Amino acid sequence: MKKILKRSVYTLLVLIILLNMLFLWQAFIFTHFSEARVSKQKSGFIIEKVNRVFGKQHPRQFVVDSLSVPHQTLLIQSEGFKLAAWHLKHGGDTAKGTVIMFHGYNGSRSDVIPEATAFYKMNYNVFMIDFRAHGLSQGDVCSMGYYESNDVRSTYNYIKGTGEKNIILWGGSMGAVSIIKAMHDDAAIKPSKIILERSFGKITDAVEGLVRNSMHWPAEPVATILTFWGSVEQSTWLFSLKPDKFITAVKCPALVQWGDADEQVSRQETETLYNNLGSSEKKLVVYPGIGHENLLPKNPALWNTTVSNFLNASTMAQSPVNK
Repeated sequence: MKKILKRSVYTLLVLIILLNMLFLWQAFIFTHFSEARVSKQKSGFIIEKVNRVFGKQHPRQFVVDSLSVPHQTLLIQSEGFKLAAWHLKHGGDTAKGTVIMFHGYNGSRSDVIPEATAFYKMNYNVFMIDFRAHGLSQGDVCSMGYYESNDVRSTYNYIKGTGEKNIILWGGSMGAVSIIKAMHDDAAIKPSKIILERSFGKITDAVEGLVRNSMHWPAEPVATILTFWGSVEQSTWLFSLKPDKFITAVKCPALVQWGDADEQVSRQETETLYNNLGSSEKKLVVYPGIGHENLLPKNPALWNTTVSNFLNASTMAQSPVNK
């Protein structure tokens, strides 16, 4: 009986070790993007099944310059990293201000070209970066917004240093989270207005979405374990990344946007973020039938009208959740 018990304990320990090795690898591939660029073609059936269980390292997204408006390509510094950027500028002093744009997880500035073009047509200058470890920027580690918030600070300071007085921040998904954390950490970041789209409420919520959609495993306790190992790998406590708490530091007018078919960010997360906003001038707009994706291409009429009205409003009364 003792032998059986002993073997059972050893077997359990081995399984725990193997599982944690798997989770350690999963945490690594969720936060490290390879320099390789791969085609979109599907893998074979067996490889696809293996990838669902064990995962595979993500390639970086191609950066495709399809902008149809005049722009400059440049690099800016952020904590020792060179961040690749595009600057869309109107001639003379005709622009109303500058919109700084921050893309989502495993994306690039190419992802937000439609939104950038829309802002430019609204007579704003636009500045778009690739976050560290994304696109053509330096670095190879993604922290889901934790350290990317420093890229927000560096970009804001760069545009402020040009003499711009009217700075608007726009962020999608991880970009929105990075804006929230940057404003929480640094009171000197004072944009005129911000637009947040598809922001998760806390880091474990985001990892749960990745687990469901990439690994097809139970969201919990896998997400908590992955967040722990991600914290170990990055020598920080990622559990402290809580945009739904940080957002109380946001005092400027804010527009929050979300699609009600979003498979990664829940209505509860979105409403909590909105309710916790420290600004009395805020609006939440819900886009029917849209998932965790850019909202403008799916509903250009609603997006353009909402964003244009928000930017043009001198003052804005609090607006309830759109049902």
